[in-house]
Amino acid sequence: MSRLLLVEDEKNIRESVETALSENYEVCAFDSAEKAGKAMLESAFDILITDIRLPGISGIEFLRKFKTQNPDSPVIVMTAYSSIQSAIEAMKAGADEYVPKPFSLEELEIKARNLLQIKKIKEDKNLYAGLQDSAFGEIAGASKEIQKIKNDISKVSKNDVTVLITGETGTGKELIAYTIHKLSGKKGPFVPVHCAAYAKGLIESELFGHEKGAFTGADRSRKGRIEAAQDGTLFLDELGDIPLDIQVKLLRVLENKTYEKVGSNKSARTNARILCATNKNLEGMIKKGEFREDLYYRVNVFPVHIPPLRERKEDIPELAEIFARRHGSYLLGSAGKNALMSYSWPGNVRELQNIIERAVILSSGTELNVSGALGKTGFCEEPQAIAGLENMVENFEKNIIERSLNNNGYNQTKTSKELGISRTTLQYKIQKYSITVKNID
Repeated sequence: MSRLLLVEDEKNIRESVETALSENYEVCAFDSAEKAGKAMLESAFDILITDIRLPGISGIEFLRKFKTQNPDSPVIVMTAYSSIQSAIEAMKAGADEYVPKPFSLEELEIKARNLLQIKKIKEDKNLYAGLQDSAFGEIAGASKEIQKIKNDISKVSKNDVTVLITGETGTGKELIAYTIHKLSGKKGPFVPVHCAAYAKGLIESELFGHEKGAFTGADRSRKGRIEAAQDGTLFLDELGDIPLDIQVKLLRVLENKTYEKVGSNKSARTNARILCATNKNLEGMIKKGEFREDLYYRVNVFPVHIPPLRERKEDIPELAEIFARRHGSYLLGSAGKNALMSYSWPGNVRELQNIIERAVILSSGTELNVSGALGKTGFCEEPQAIAGLENMVENFEKNIIERSLNNNGYNQTKTSKELGISRTTLQYKIQKYSITVKNID
């Protein structure tokens, strides 16, 4: 969840904004720049929303300090003094958006979300720019499964067909998608969309864009990710989380390369290549009526499956060494290697990366402290017990969510507040655990 810093001296406005945005953001709210500055020194923030007129340090002065410490994080300024001069001054100081009071909370949330999406795209570009120069980036490993994947994507990358990448969470589906894009020679950008991160009402605008006035808060026309991927590649991660009504519109894009923005009746064309990924059983979802069969056949033109790390353990030492080299010259000793090979890796490659980073921190010399990173009791000793514990925890979480939904008459807003999670997170867990809901609000 993105961390949002809010600075507003008017209590009513501050509390209203905090309440409205806390469902989707971790909001830290303050009535002065001095207090916000202390919080800023302790941790980083993804976005700042600040009033211009503040007691003590002004909002413009504070945003300059914020940009110094958080140069890549966007800033929205609010003010009742909506003069052109104050807007110019704020923009010169580094503000990305300017919101004159009074404003709608929905408008403010849309602006914040759009700025964070732009920030995410920039971060993704920086991430991929840092990959190794070899053709296959960091798709590492000597297992026959990895060799087959490399062979498959080398063949399909030059053919402009849709690819469906499947595999458990953390196996590296986005890296595979980016490598296909890289090998394809596309001149446009690689644009990832993590479909599970958006509530049902937001994914349509995210994909297709919208026209000015299409809905409350749409004060300007906005590009969608499909348009942003022109001449490049659109990567739809967690495809199974796209609602059925949006699946119909996505099918049209795949079939004739046309789409319409929200609030528009004019068709636009795209030449973006579309790659998809999921950790769900789409065939099972089709049987339940949760995924369109015709869309499945359109996206599954060329399937690529990534086996979980536990099924290709011979790849672990090479992956571990790659992750370790990012932080310096660290060695993987025989004891550390044995510990890594003994663990079941329910979190796959992503979990391995986290463990190695932890081992680097705990290492006092050049040899990785793998046993310390795995824990004092040694997670690797009883992988089946760990997997069993995870199932127990998931079952417990599912029961709690089901009970809370029932107690709140299946009102998701009330349920998410009772559980202390965002509504988006609640919807994700409802889908994850296949929880039956009634009268969805």
